[in-house]
Amino acid sequence: GVSHVLTLVLQELSLLCKRDVNGVGVLYDLLRSRWLQALLKIYECLQHYLGKRPAPVTLQARALTREVVELLHEAPQSGEIKELRRLLRAPHLKAALLSAHDTVAQKDFEPTLPPLPDNIPENEEAMRIVCLVKNNQPLGATIKRHEITGDITVARVIHGGLADRSGLLYAGDKLVEVNGVPVEGLEPEQVINIL
Repeated sequence: GVSHVLTLVLQELSLLCKRDVNGVGVLYDLLRSRWLQALLKIYECLQHYLGKRPAPVTLQARALTREVVELLHEAPQSGEIKELRRLLRAPHLKAALLSAHDTVAQKDFEPTLPPLPDNIPENEEAMRIVCLVKNNQPLGATIKRHEITGDITVARVIHGGLADRSGLLYAGDKLVEVNGVPVEGLEPEQVINIL
């Protein structure tokens, strides 16, 4: 690595230093300095670490935690065991930390889409499945009932809203299903509650 190259450079410079070439002594001293050697070792360690990606020990930390809590329940009860059980059952550990770990370990970042419905009319030109994750923010679109067909459609997409930023919903789009619930026959207000 880099340390090996530095060693070769130092050997070459030591030969030039004996010949008293201008500035070689300063360069030789610089490259031999302990702080530069330490920095290069740190650099090599970082490069080595970046080269090998850390892998999770388990993909199911939440399930493993449940097993450990059950085993601790059967063990002789001491203050430490009671404290460990309390910590492992704490909602912030289970819901936040372990759930996030399992999501990352399983590389399960995207929401899963339901399968396509079997009863898609053959005369439809195109159907898109749109998945928007709202995270407590408004959708940024309004809906209405089409005057002629009675379908629930997107009335307008609000500029800068979630629907607009995603580029997935357009005014005039017909809503067939929302969050797995068919919207045919529902009132717009009922669909808004599902959204």
